Amino acid sequence: MSDSNSTGPARPTGPTGPASPATLAAPVASADAAVRDAQDRFIAAWAQMGSAWGIPRTMAEVHALLYIHGEAMNTDDVMARLAVSRGNVSMTLRALVDWGIVFRVHHRGDRKDYFVAEQDVWKLFRTIIRERKKREFDPLLDALRDCRDLGGAARAPAGREHTARVDELLDFIEMVDRISERFISPTGIGLQVAARLLGKVS
Repeated sequence: MSDSNSTGPARPTGPTGPASPATLAAPVASADAAVRDAQDRFIAAWAQMGSAWGIPRTMAEVHALLYIHGEAMNTDDVMARLAVSRGNVSMTLRALVDWGIVFRVHHRGDRKDYFVAEQDVWKLFRTIIRERKKREFDPLLDALRDCRDLGGAARAPAGREHTARVDELLDFIEMVDRISERFISPTGIGLQVAARLLGKVS
């Protein structure tokens, strides 16, 4: 027979009686610590990859933190989490906003600037490819065209050979440039088609 005086579900008990609030909170704290550790590992891995790509480590770490955290953070939040100076964080956040992979947002009643990372993976990598192309690939193409024109001005056989070598290299790089333009188009259709061809997308 049930107890007619019962007013709710039974409270979890420990070895000697009802569980204390601290005992009930322990699994939550453990889960939070596990998530934080996983986030730290992600940040470290992203920073290592960024360094291999020639991206400053702090820039990669700040972006990784904002992406994996998933919610807007202010400068103080980022400083506390990564133990980085205010000046370094501020400069890095401005650079990430310029790249278009982090956005500045505002909270009503709060004068601080908050920042959130692009969460759409397709948009994120299209933006990264576009910025790398603009900052590195496009200047290389301009330099190669200048080299071709300078060598082409010479009428000697050496000038013609120079032009032929540079033209061959330019043809290849311009082909890669056209492919990259498909990848970074607003729809990103080129990148998705390539992924499907590689069996990465069903």
